[in-house]
Amino acid sequence: MATLNDMAASHHTAVPQYIAASEYFRSYSVVGLLAAVGVLFVAVAFGAGRLLRPVVPTPEKLLTYECGVDPVGEGWAHTQVRYYVYAFLYVIFAVDSIFLFPWATVFAAPGYGAATLVEMFIFLGFLAVGLLYAYKKGVLTWT
Repeated sequence: MATLNDMAASHHTAVPQYIAASEYFRSYSVVGLLAAVGVLFVAVAFGAGRLLRPVVPTPEKLLTYECGVDPVGEGWAHTQVRYYVYAFLYVIFAVDSIFLFPWATVFAAPGYGAATLVEMFIFLGFLAVGLLYAYKKGVLTWT
């Protein structure tokens, strides 16, 4: 079995050069410099905001404020769990719709039609089973 050097010598081609470690890390130094500039930018923005904003604490400003309504009563409130279930179902189907767009572009490419069609029907099948399960459990009924 011939090695790379034997093959290079027999075909009179150059053996590939290895990249020096300094050149390798130089490419990462650009990323590090960009991260440092980003952190510096955020620190300067927050510092400038702190120096330039007026600080006049009044009793009205120190009150807890939420949606224009003065807080009355305790901080604990009962919330229906079904709202979270609807939000969870929405997230599932939003992710499904986001997955459909790249699939539609790949589906049109030559050579990918049958494979992507089968994959998408498997994916939609899992979603349909989940939706059927939610329906059978009565999650989708509004009471």
